[in-house]
Amino acid sequence: MRWIAGVVVFALCTPASAEVLRGKVVHVADGDTITVLTADKVQHKIRLDDIDAPEKTQAFGTKSKQKLSELVGEKEVIVNWKKKDRYDRILGQVHLGRRDINLEMVEAGLAWHYKQYSKDQTFADAEHLARQAHRGLWVDKSPEPPWEFRKRKHPKTQASQESVAGAGRPVR
Repeated sequence: MRWIAGVVVFALCTPASAEVLRGKVVHVADGDTITVLTADKVQHKIRLDDIDAPEKTQAFGTKSKQKLSELVGEKEVIVNWKKKDRYDRILGQVHLGRRDINLEMVEAGLAWHYKQYSKDQTFADAEHLARQAHRGLWVDKSPEPPWEFRKRKHPKTQASQESVAGAGRPVR
């Protein structure tokens, strides 16, 4: 009986490790967001970790989405993840067999290494090689990163910040 208590205490004290989710990709929203349907019929929205792909209305947004669809659309994938983002999407590494889909998007030149949130040198190296080879969006001399595109398209104004802070209620 004591060994059971010891196992429980050990489990509670052990840091949380990565979660694993398995399922079929049923939707590709853009070049870095998919929806996975698990065996228990639950849909999970997945944001590919370590990368940022062009927005839908941005140059190469459609090509990025098409590439991700070709890679994982209607296929069984494994997602390794540790946390969710502020939109409640799982931030995960998507794998198809031994293939790292997140990395393949950067290697294809259809996503940036998201350096603001990732220090993974593998992704930095992949982006550098895609730039040198002028793959994907790197055919453009100076492509606009998605985080700058979003900032330019949706500048934060005082009014919108107050609306969000007040959840639609007037600020007093």
